[in-house]
Amino acid sequence: MTETKIYVGLNDATTKTQKFDTGRYVELLKKVCIGNETPFSFNLMEGGYIHEDGTFTQENSIVVTLIDADDDVVDAVARDLCVFFHQESVLVTLNQIEARIISETL
Repeated sequence: MTETKIYVGLNDATTKTQKFDTGRYVELLKKVCIGNETPFSFNLMEGGYIHEDGTFTQENSIVVTLIDADDDVVDAVARDLCVFFHQESVLVTLNQIEARIISETL
C-alpha cells in the first residue's frame, strides 16, 4: 500500500505572503480532493521554504495524505493545488506502508 503526502505552502508565489485566511485554503483543498474522488486527510503546519531564487520564507502549510491513490489522481490533485494556491511547486512524497483496516459491527 502506498501513502502519498502532498506538501503545499500557503504563501503566494509572487508576493511571498499568505493572501487568504487558512480556512479558505482548507475549503479549496477539500473541493479539489472531492472533485478528484479521492479519500484524503490533511494536517495544518508551519514550516520554511526556499524559493527558486534562493529566498527563504516561513509559512503556513497543508500536508495532504492520500492512501493507495492512483498516480494520475495524485498528479491531478498536486497540479490543482499548485495552480489554485498559486505556488511555484508542491512536494509529493511516496512511502510504501503496511496497513490494515479493522472494523467492528456496532
